[in-house]
Amino acid sequence: MEAIQSLSAMQVWSDRCHKDNQSIGFVPTMGYLHEGHLSLVRQAKAKSQKVVTSIFVNPLQFSPSEDLSQYPQDLRRDFSLLEKEGVDCVFVPNVKALYPQDFQSKVHVTELSKNLCGASRLGHFEGVATIVLKLFQIVNPTFSFLGEKDFQQIRVIEQMVQDFHLRTKIIRAPIVREPDGLAMSSRNKYLTADERERASILYKSLMQAKAQYQAGESSTSKIIDATRSLIQTVRPTKIDYIQICDANTLEDMLQVNKDSRLFLAVYFGHARLIDNSELI
Repeated sequence: MEAIQSLSAMQVWSDRCHKDNQSIGFVPTMGYLHEGHLSLVRQAKAKSQKVVTSIFVNPLQFSPSEDLSQYPQDLRRDFSLLEKEGVDCVFVPNVKALYPQDFQSKVHVTELSKNLCGASRLGHFEGVATIVLKLFQIVNPTFSFLGEKDFQQIRVIEQMVQDFHLRTKIIRAPIVREPDGLAMSSRNKYLTADERERASILYKSLMQAKAQYQAGESSTSKIIDATRSLIQTVRPTKIDYIQICDANTLEDMLQVNKDSRLFLAVYFGHARLIDNSELI
């Protein structure tokens, strides 16, 4: 496994692969890898001849009040996990290379960034879209693999790829969960034992909402109210949002249909956890 820091060296590596007609599967991450990330790597290996994983904690997608300085990092552990999975290259650029002093440009995907996390974390998706565009330009992947836990992020990136005529194909991957249903996330490390136990309510609330819809309830307000009531049984929690949106436009819906998706963002202590599920 090669470890590359230099942007130009990464481009040379990528150009060599394409010259040899080798497809590149790309898994962008912020590190502190878990089984969710590794499942993306395995899918990339199955579909691509070469696999690149990036590790970069992107400061542009954190607001001053968020957890950039505390975000968990363990490069030695990450490298070991990636090597065991047979990754060909790990790209670990530094902040100054990606954001030099005269850096001025950002990417803003207008409509898909307005709702959900975009409303709660102003500027977050500008940071996401900007760094992902940079990574796509440097790595030049044939396929890019993204997990559905960050569903809004996927839609923003898909739209950016379409709008800028980028050549990479986005491959969505299902959420990987703990045995009790909690979506795997690097931020789960922040949870105390009590918070971790209570956080399992998120998956239970998604399953309850799905059961409501399958039993004939189509009112989004009624499903959201029932979801909120269930989550609040494990206080203290702070609910950021509970919304049912169209999976394509991410706009709020009054009635559930086949395109509906339930989105949650809930604080357990200092950890803000997100989750989502289709309702069909």
